[in-house]
Amino acid sequence: MDIRGTTVLCLKKGDKVVMTGDGQVSMGQTILKHTAKKVRRLYNDSVLAGFAGSTADAITLFDKFEAKLKEYKGDIVRSAVELARDWRTDRILRRLEAMLLVANREKILLISGLGDVIEPDSPVIAIGSGGPYAYAAARALMENSSLDAEEISVKAMDIAADICVYTNKNRVTEVL
Repeated sequence: MDIRGTTVLCLKKGDKVVMTGDGQVSMGQTILKHTAKKVRRLYNDSVLAGFAGSTADAITLFDKFEAKLKEYKGDIVRSAVELARDWRTDRILRRLEAMLLVANREKILLISGLGDVIEPDSPVIAIGSGGPYAYAAARALMENSSLDAEEISVKAMDIAADICVYTNKNRVTEVL
């Protein structure tokens, strides 16, 4: 799935988990909005979720994921697996075009409509068109600086915004 038009980065360093999303919404070559909120808190503010892809589809997935979190009492892995299963097998849901990053203090997961639930090997993951740039910058900063998690997230997203035309510097950052 090739998702364009956003960047969401999630990382864990020390006792902090940070998720940052840029604010740009584009349609083709036109920027429609500069201040979209692509990252939010779920399940009593204990889970972070961010999306890349169609906004309406992502809102549907946020709602479905939060319902799974309630059903499984905050178990992020079970909720992610059940959402991915539903997303993959339901005739309506499988048409949704988005990807989700979800995280709590213990886990960071990527959920896709292909049925994927992936926990990265490193404590960094990013999605969207600027994802590879934010990911590379965050990895380098984590390995070669003493910056804290939030500072790394901001600097990595700035680097992605300088490279990716579908990413801007209007960020929403949530920290656990």
